[in-house]
Amino acid sequence: MKVAGGLAEDGIVIGNTFDKYGSTNPIVRRMVAGFTNTLQGWVKDIAPGTIHEVGCGEGYWVQKWAADGIVTKGSDFSEQIIAMARDNAVKNYLSPDIFEVRSIYEVEPGRDNAELIVCCEVFEHIDDPQRALKALRRVVDRHLILSVPREPLWRALNMVRGRYLGDFGNTPGHIQHWSKGAIVSLVGQYFDVVEVASPLPWTMIRCTSRTAKPAA
Repeated sequence: MKVAGGLAEDGIVIGNTFDKYGSTNPIVRRMVAGFTNTLQGWVKDIAPGTIHEVGCGEGYWVQKWAADGIVTKGSDFSEQIIAMARDNAVKNYLSPDIFEVRSIYEVEPGRDNAELIVCCEVFEHIDDPQRALKALRRVVDRHLILSVPREPLWRALNMVRGRYLGDFGNTPGHIQHWSKGAIVSLVGQYFDVVEVASPLPWTMIRCTSRTAKPAA
């Protein structure tokens, strides 16, 4: 899969700094497996008819869910990253039209709603988290899955592996640094938190809209 590898757009680092899903490093593979198992387990439990990944990057998960037969689309603010996502989709015999250029702040009801909104590895990059959550609240029909790197563990692990030492382990583009308690508390102001998971080194949150009716 084509990844951004540290590219920036409008001064913002886009996409993934490396292909973590394709890594052969056993430690990386084990950590990514924990994230993957949690995310896919929640998606299976929710069994959504539609998914919109907001901040989809190079489109790994959108393509996977689309290949599984779920009506899926992805959006990201970066024209470069959406171009990569579309290229990746074509290589996997999927329509490039499932990807659109759109900032998280610009999502709108009707156009961007889905039964499940996924927003993973986004909130560490954005300058106005509360505005972003208000935007997500407009388009979550029922379910939201959100994840962030768990700090300060994330930076500590980067330093252990000798990465970004000059910036105390901070991954390029991370401008927010969320402890588990801080991100759960913030998200809980806008959504009902159903479940929190901590696959090393992430915090993952499963939520429902406060306007959603309980399942029958």
